[in-house]
Amino acid sequence: MILIIDDDTAIQTSLSLLFRKDGFTVRLADGPFETREVLNEETPEAILLDMNFSVETSGDDGLRLLRYIRERLPLVPVILITGWGSIDLAVQGMKAGANDFITKPWQNDHIAQSVRTAMKLAGVALNSAEPASASRRQLNQQFLFDNIVGEDPTLLEILTTIGRVAPTDAPVLITGESGTGKELVAEAIHQNSRRKRQPFVKVNLGGISSTLFESELFGHVRGAFTDAKSDRLGRFELANKGSIFLDEIGDLDPAAQVKLLRVLQDRTFEPLGSSKTRSTDVRVICATNRNLDEMVQRGTFREDLYYRINLITVRLPALRERPGDIPRLVTFFTDNLKSLYGRPNLRVSKEAQQWLKGLSLPGNIRQLKNLVERAVLLSPEDLLTIPDFEKHLPHNATPTISSLNSFPVVGSMTLDQMERQMIERAMAFHHNRIANVARALGITRFALYRRLDKYGISYSTEE
Repeated sequence: MILIIDDDTAIQTSLSLLFRKDGFTVRLADGPFETREVLNEETPEAILLDMNFSVETSGDDGLRLLRYIRERLPLVPVILITGWGSIDLAVQGMKAGANDFITKPWQNDHIAQSVRTAMKLAGVALNSAEPASASRRQLNQQFLFDNIVGEDPTLLEILTTIGRVAPTDAPVLITGESGTGKELVAEAIHQNSRRKRQPFVKVNLGGISSTLFESELFGHVRGAFTDAKSDRLGRFELANKGSIFLDEIGDLDPAAQVKLLRVLQDRTFEPLGSSKTRSTDVRVICATNRNLDEMVQRGTFREDLYYRINLITVRLPALRERPGDIPRLVTFFTDNLKSLYGRPNLRVSKEAQQWLKGLSLPGNIRQLKNLVERAVLLSPEDLLTIPDFEKHLPHNATPTISSLNSFPVVGSMTLDQMERQMIERAMAFHHNRIANVARALGITRFALYRRLDKYGISYSTEE
């Protein structure tokens, strides 16, 4: 049964028809008194609450009723209905325990999807009350987690959460330091969802200027600006029926935040230069390495957008928080590089794996991967030992005291000689493909070009 609380007969009728058509029983209430009567008789599966059903009190009655519902039925999902001009009231409602909010006018499929998602998540909450005891093998048998490596208990809890929420359409916010694997988790959510056969579109918001934001995300029509010589689809339209991954969402400026909130709220947008409204059906997954809570308090990130994107939050631990997974990651990277570089006997010594566990790697998994690839590129031996990694250690990856004591001193090569040798071997391994070499060495293409010119290493500008 779905309970609809609203004093507008037209809204009651519209929502009743929508959910009865979907096979639900519907009960109606005009306000607090009728709501209490219904709740005394039965427990609904979901509640739709109009926050402005009492105009004279500017939503105060709606908030009081929401708190009463939450005290009595803490696990029943509550979706708020409010006008665009009353989003601040919806944010107050989210703080008071509501599951989601919808603004008027709404699209029927949007509000129906919101209710279904909230009900699925309520079922997830009930199931998650049981302790998670699944092993990594059990999780791999049930879900697609092939590219997420590790068996740390914290990681297993995260994978269990992903498996539970992936089948829903709930927006997910992935937080964590740079290099912790946020994009891999986003892909895993998509691959384990009902949208897995539809597009998975990645957008690095940190790499999009404010002037290009609308064109990139919503598209443009021919003539919208000087260089718009043809129509172009935006990322939200390309991701229709699938998932969109908005990385570095904390980098958005305030104007872009408003525009993004509009499309996330209404599922509609207008391409730049067009007056025609288009709709999109996407599952939104966001990621950031920033503290959005602090940004909200400072006023640099919109609170309403924050509540819109973080219905589910997944925090990824830094690599230093799960050092036991470092040998597994090293083995995983080495196995992948065997076929890439045609070295089937490639392996890392146990001493080197233990030594790597003692490193401070602020770049996390990404930095570890680059370190392993550099060692593979520049070592002629198939067995990689501690010196193979130490000589290429970045300045911010400091070894522990015990690691330093176990390292034999490097020979008489100068830094320039070591750098030139590293670049020459990387160029040979990657067949002079500048983009691949720069990525392997962890530098930009322009920095690589400067070093190639410095050492007189020949290269081609065509890739």
